[in-house]
Amino acid sequence: MNINELLVQENMTKYRLSKRSGVPHTTINDICNGRVKIEKCSAETLYKLAKVFRVSMENLIEDAMEYRGDFETFKSNVCHMVKDMGDMEFIIDMLETDKIRQYYNKKWYPESLYLLAMVDYLSRENGLPLCTNYNDLRSARLQKPIFPASIIAMSALANSDQPKIDSLNASIHEFKRFNIVENEVRNVN
Repeated sequence: MNINELLVQENMTKYRLSKRSGVPHTTINDICNGRVKIEKCSAETLYKLAKVFRVSMENLIEDAMEYRGDFETFKSNVCHMVKDMGDMEFIIDMLETDKIRQYYNKKWYPESLYLLAMVDYLSRENGLPLCTNYNDLRSARLQKPIFPASIIAMSALANSDQPKIDSLNASIHEFKRFNIVENEVRNVN
């Protein structure tokens, strides 16, 4: 949660937050305007702000601390999760944690749509109905196809788009729908 969202949620001004917390108004203003990163604030400042909002200090900094790695690593990690957890546990975990919606709300569209494609694919593979919670996202589509790094490298080496075309044609339907080229989610080491 960021401070601006909490201020709106509590219907509180920066000035009132300053008075209630004892944190200087300029510091609060700098945090709200992005001049100071909340995760760089002292423990004392975080404690005072968290106390006023009745949240943990971790809640104040969790959005800023989340790291977004490269998409290839993300895909690999998801495939390993499916392998380690099993299809049903993975589906249940994704629906219970609502990571699909969380990533989408953060505008992490490739990650969100990849997870949704994986849930839809595993649902089809296991004869399960699609979860209707994400029907609004199923019409989304990335502007450009995202190809695996290996396919991009093959196309560059061959000086041809044929590897991309072949990979796109062989892509799993649930992923292809979102413009994500994915041919193999089961073959992970």
